[in-house]
Amino acid sequence: MKPVPFDEALRARLAANLARLAPAPLAAGSLKRAAVCVVVTGEAGEAALLLTRRAQRLSAHPGQYALPGGRIDEGETPLDAARREAREEIGLEIAAEAFLGRLDDYPTRSGYLITPLVAWVAAGAEIVPNPAEVEQVYRVPLAELAREGSPQFIAIAESDRPVVRYPLLGSLIHAPTAAVLYQFMEVAVLGRDTRVAHLEQPVWAWR
Repeated sequence: MKPVPFDEALRARLAANLARLAPAPLAAGSLKRAAVCVVVTGEAGEAALLLTRRAQRLSAHPGQYALPGGRIDEGETPLDAARREAREEIGLEIAAEAFLGRLDDYPTRSGYLITPLVAWVAAGAEIVPNPAEVEQVYRVPLAELAREGSPQFIAIAESDRPVVRYPLLGSLIHAPTAAVLYQFMEVAVLGRDTRVAHLEQPVWAWR
């Protein structure tokens, strides 16, 4: 994919494609509810997504790449939680009207049901990582997510479901983050009706 301009035409396309996605809600059951922000912003005129690297001091998934987000507190909606987590993790204030839509819920092996919400944020918006939670914030161009061979789907002996992963930032980014990124590209950017709840995580993430 060629560089994707960060402009109003892209914003309109993302919003329209997300609006056409037929919801596929999953029952939480015993899973804890969580929400993440898929933040679309600009970098040198090119559309990009924000990814974080979790702080090494965290007890859960230290050093892993992730989308801003976390557990939904009692009384919160997924939108409330997504906005709060963006503010707490990366110092980013996102107005409710900046959200363009949502993607499918994704169940994790570690016991969460994640609701991803897509937000459009101005290129010049101030981002201040909270060092207690975030080691670094990255802007990943959409074109990087559409490189040949991305994402990768890997078979593992422990599951009959394919593991999804992206080669990015000199590493491999796995589900749940990779599953959300993949559906965002498929649905919001390319206008395809693609589901991801069946995509697997690597065995080391099953806890």
